[in-house]
This record gives sequence, C-alpha cells and structure tokens, in this order.
Amino acid sequence: MPNTLQITPQGDREIVFIRPFDAPRTKVWRALTEPALIKQWLGNMPDWTFPLCEVDLRVGGKYRYEWRNTVSGTTMGMGGKFLEINAPERLVATELFDEAWYPGEAIDTQVLTEQNGKTTLTLTVLYASREARDGVLEGPASSGLESGYTLLDSVLKTL
Repeated sequence: MPNTLQITPQGDREIVFIRPFDAPRTKVWRALTEPALIKQWLGNMPDWTFPLCEVDLRVGGKYRYEWRNTVSGTTMGMGGKFLEINAPERLVATELFDEAWYPGEAIDTQVLTEQNGKTTLTLTVLYASREARDGVLEGPASSGLESGYTLLDSVLKTL
C-alpha cells in the first residue's frame, strides 16, 4: 500500500499534513534540509527547473528556493527564516512566496517521529488568517505536496 498524505484543518488558521515514509528519520531529516536532496523532490513540476536552493540551517538562518519555467521563463520563488532546529526531530521556519497565492507569511512546523525504522512527518502550517488557510485547502497544494513526497520516497531509497 502506498504512503498517502493526510490533510486535516485544525483550529481557525492551521492545516496539519501527515505523511509516513519507509525510512529512518535521520534520512528524512537530510532530505528535508540538504539542498542537493531537496532539489530532487521539492516542487518537481513539468517544464520547471530548480536553479536556486539555498539553506543556512541554523536558528535565524534563511532558506531560499527559486524555480524557473523552461517554456515561459517565469520564476517562482519562496523563502523564510529558521525559528527552531532540533535535528533530526523538529524544524520550524517561516514561509513566504514572492508572488504569494495566499496572504501573509506562514509558519511551518515539521516534526519527525520514528518507529521501527519508519518515519512519520507531521507538518503543521499556521497561516496569517482563516481566509489564507481556507484558500490553501481549496487549492492544488495538497496534490503538489503529495507529488513531491512521492518523489521523496524514491530519494530516500537512494540514501
């Protein structure tokens, strides 16, 4: 049975995404934090490249991702700042898209729990407003996220 993403609204402004992976959490942590690995699974879309993936993994450090469309030449970028790092268990960071498709900055809390060599990622995203959260729930984020996590499954097998 394939691993599947569970999506649950929580409170007025949060979405909780839960996804199991068949790998130890140290490997999942690496895939979430090392640029060479992130580029293999995050935002992998047809006709897009991922030319910029920078991660300064320290509290107060920043990350920056930019994708480029090979057909139109347009770019899509996002970034944020790390607020809390407890490797390989917990990572908290802000999230802000250059061309925001939801208003305001979000705060992403990723928690990795391991049991019997398998890891569950619980990603809780706190949005600036209920409207922003609801807009994300109605949009394509969940299918895009699951697409990336399916690629992440493949990346984890190579580590």
